[in-house]
Amino acid sequence: MPANILIVEDEMLVALEMQNVLEDHGYRVAGIAVDLDSALARAGEQIDLALVDLNLRDGLSGPEIGKRLANDHRAGVLFVTANPRLLGKGIAGTIGVLTKPTDEPTLTSAVAFALRRIKGEPAEAPPALRCFN
Repeated sequence: MPANILIVEDEMLVALEMQNVLEDHGYRVAGIAVDLDSALARAGEQIDLALVDLNLRDGLSGPEIGKRLANDHRAGVLFVTANPRLLGKGIAGTIGVLTKPTDEPTLTSAVAFALRRIKGEPAEAPPALRCFN
């Protein structure tokens, strides 16, 4: 069964491109959320991994979304943002951050790494991914 991935991104063209890339690689996209409320509404579904931007329709809610999805809903979380420095040393329970813009190979290798890590399998982080503890 393919991994269920939630995209949390308010720039619809970016979100749709990520969705197309992920689906082309056999993943299932659970949906696209544009803010805190829509992301948490999707959290009731079984989400394996969330790709979360920081600045969304409702402001800088991405860090809170990532924290809640990881810690309250047991989803893996990768941040995908143009402002990775806003995360400092990271957010407890989340996996890491990719800097936007990103390309298809970078995105898919980061997703594959995150999913292996979630399953507890050995995996080497791709160079473009900054991992948190």
